Amino acid sequence: MTLSRFFVEQTGDGKLDKTKLPTMYDLPSEDPEEPGLPDEFHDLQPQLLSATFRLSMVAKNQIFTGTDLSLYYDLRHPLWHKRPDWFAALNVPRLYDGSDLRLSYVVWQEGASPSVVVELLSPGTEKEDLGETISYAGAPPTKWEVYERILQVPYYILYDRYSGILRGYQLIDEQYQRLEIEDNCFWLTDLKVGLGLWQGEYEGITRQWLRWVDEQGQWIPTPLEQAEQQREQANQLRMQADQKREKAEQERAQARAEAARLAAKLRELGIDPDSF
Repeated sequence: MTLSRFFVEQTGDGKLDKTKLPTMYDLPSEDPEEPGLPDEFHDLQPQLLSATFRLSMVAKNQIFTGTDLSLYYDLRHPLWHKRPDWFAALNVPRLYDGSDLRLSYVVWQEGASPSVVVELLSPGTEKEDLGETISYAGAPPTKWEVYERILQVPYYILYDRYSGILRGYQLIDEQYQRLEIEDNCFWLTDLKVGLGLWQGEYEGITRQWLRWVDEQGQWIPTPLEQAEQQREQANQLRMQADQKREKAEQERAQARAEAARLAAKLRELGIDPDSF
């Protein structure tokens, strides 16, 4: 959603002075009474999502990924917010105002809604995450309403680690439509990236994780894995170079041995090989 469209929808005229609006420094960054506070999985899984989220059409420093960060979405009710377990916003600076780590994500300051939101289901928030709760007049809207109707987040992903069920929705004609899953993975066409269930070890824990997939269908490596792959490739190149040197040395030794044999044969025939 563009900033101008956001202002028009929220104020009717789109003529607000951005310098006078509440920023992330003015709005609370924590709500200890909010249900669904992070457990260890809610800490590690978003880390893996951020570490492997790379897009071919957007520079890394123009992607912001947030974890359990207050997302302020309604200027008419500036304290209303949601806290997605993980989200990514594109074409915004990695740092707030190019210099600071974010305390929260304030849509009317950033000028862009998230492009994808991931919720990790937990007993305290499952019904709202799945859109099974109803909002009441005067009360904040549900997560589903915020993501679908207000922010119009293009992709909404839900993962239940207890059942292993992965659900994905894409915003089509202003409504969420279920994404088709193939081999525990689905493709986010607009982002040119996939998301699937990966069985492997992350931070010393082997289990099923959510992980991003590139356009070739390969799991996108973390920076640590990339560094290990590069070290491995460098070691292989060194080994290949050593093997080539060893082979060349063997060939030179064989050539010297053959030359010595021929020289000895010539001497036996009374011919001085040094005269040639």
